[in-house]
Amino acid sequence: MSFRSKLWLSTAAACVVLQVAAAMLWKQSFQLAALSDLLQCALLASGLLALLPHALQARGRVRAFWALLSLGLALWLAYQMLWTYFEVVLRTDVPDLFAGDIILFLHVVPMIAALALRPHTGQDEYSARLGGLDFALLATGWVYLWALMILPWQYAQADVFTYNQNFNAVYLAEKLALLVALAAAWSSTKTAWRTTYGHLLGATLMYAASSYVANWAIGRNVYYSGSLYDVPLTASMFWITYIGLSSSARQPEPGAAKVSTTYGVWLARLGMMAVISLPLFGAWAFYETVEPGPVRSFRIVLTLATAVAMGIMVFTRQHMLDRELLQLLGSSQQAVEDLRVLQAQLTESEKLASMGKLVGGVAHELNNPITAMLGYSDILRATKMEADQKAQADRIGQHVRQTQSLVASLLSFARSSPSSRGPVDLTTLARTAIKLCEAQHKALNLKVRAELTHGLPSVVGDSNQLLQVCTHMISNVLYNGGRSADGTLLISTSECRNAVVFEVSHWMEGDAQKPPLPEQRDQVGHGLSVCINIVRQHDGSLDLSTGEGGRVTARLTLPAGLPAVKTIPNPQSAAEQAQSFV
Repeated sequence: MSFRSKLWLSTAAACVVLQVAAAMLWKQSFQLAALSDLLQCALLASGLLALLPHALQARGRVRAFWALLSLGLALWLAYQMLWTYFEVVLRTDVPDLFAGDIILFLHVVPMIAALALRPHTGQDEYSARLGGLDFALLATGWVYLWALMILPWQYAQADVFTYNQNFNAVYLAEKLALLVALAAAWSSTKTAWRTTYGHLLGATLMYAASSYVANWAIGRNVYYSGSLYDVPLTASMFWITYIGLSSSARQPEPGAAKVSTTYGVWLARLGMMAVISLPLFGAWAFYETVEPGPVRSFRIVLTLATAVAMGIMVFTRQHMLDRELLQLLGSSQQAVEDLRVLQAQLTESEKLASMGKLVGGVAHELNNPITAMLGYSDILRATKMEADQKAQADRIGQHVRQTQSLVASLLSFARSSPSSRGPVDLTTLARTAIKLCEAQHKALNLKVRAELTHGLPSVVGDSNQLLQVCTHMISNVLYNGGRSADGTLLISTSECRNAVVFEVSHWMEGDAQKPPLPEQRDQVGHGLSVCINIVRQHDGSLDLSTGEGGRVTARLTLPAGLPAVKTIPNPQSAAEQAQSFV
């Protein structure tokens, strides 16, 4: 609390102390009544000024909560100023049948409305609108009860005793309703809101007790303005100032749920009970023969007017419900249509996924023998044979490469379905790729040098897809570097900056380099585009470069995903591995 707030609160507390001192030291007099009335007006004005900043700084229903509390306190201040006007300015007692009593009764209604908003909880706009109408029905029924029981004895048939008796009974019931609402709010919340509700409950309880004590003193003709019987009332007014200066509840509780369905249902039921009770009160007013005729007529007219007002509210509420139900029906129909479309899409997706898995499995099974066939067809073409035999060997190689392109397309289609990923040792994968492509580099009379690093970190991926990438990298380097001359093929694996690298290099010796066949370039290019997509899905990179002396290099980089695994080098030669695989 700031220094300004502490000074403000200390001044308000001094007013209470002054009230107590004056009540104890002064006897009944005009000066004592004037001092008491002015102090109570000052305390109520102080409480109002302390509450208004909350209404200005808050938002939404929280702002409405503080605004309604301020309105209730403003009505209380207005009534106290009227009381002060009679006792201080006119120097006379307040009339027994005082028209301003309606202000005192009404000042509690905005406070109950503020609690009905339940600002500490979340609430959607629709619930807030319906809840507002339900409470308006309750408030109308409450004001109707006031007018039914009290106003006839003030305007239709003047009767001070009945007026005071009915006023005290209805006003006590109203304060009890406020106390019950505050107790329910206090028990259902926490944090800053619980503290605020607790202080409001304490201040209201003290105010209700002060009214009871004052009425008890009036009944025994010992009450006068400024007496000790007014001290609890003054203390409750000071408490309002303390609430305004110390409260920090200016927004709903973090993570607060929406207003419960039970609360909304009971509020609607109470509103309907207020509507249903109108005919009962009307029948009672019509058939009651003990009351004077003017009182009966007043009550009957009042009941009819209230029935019209409540009927308009019920019609408005039903209209809102119908409109909301129509919107919900339209939303439900749209949701059903969306579900049907989604179901059809899911069915098609499942079909495609199943087909992708089937195609992927078949394509992977075909890829290995096709790679071997391609290598052996190259070996056949490299041998000495007749021209027509060589043409037939070329056709065999061409058809094998077309089949390999088709398998690559099938693998690309299968990749649209979810793949099974796990830890993959790139060194082991490289040995398998060398084994599968052995026939190809033998046909080109190449020297193969493998520099495979063991104990590399594993990568997370699909082993079949990554094997496809490795074999296509080797094929691409072979057929971009040359096709029928001596040379060297270097295949290596290594680790670089939290990544695992698979690299293939090919360079020719002397001037024996020859360009690749056109159909070879087409098949290799298509397979390479498939490999690039696979590498992107594995968050890696694939680079191709050409250096001096016709050196062609392909470099695959994949992020290291798991700690290193121990791999035991296979002493079996690459030729023996290929032979055992075939």
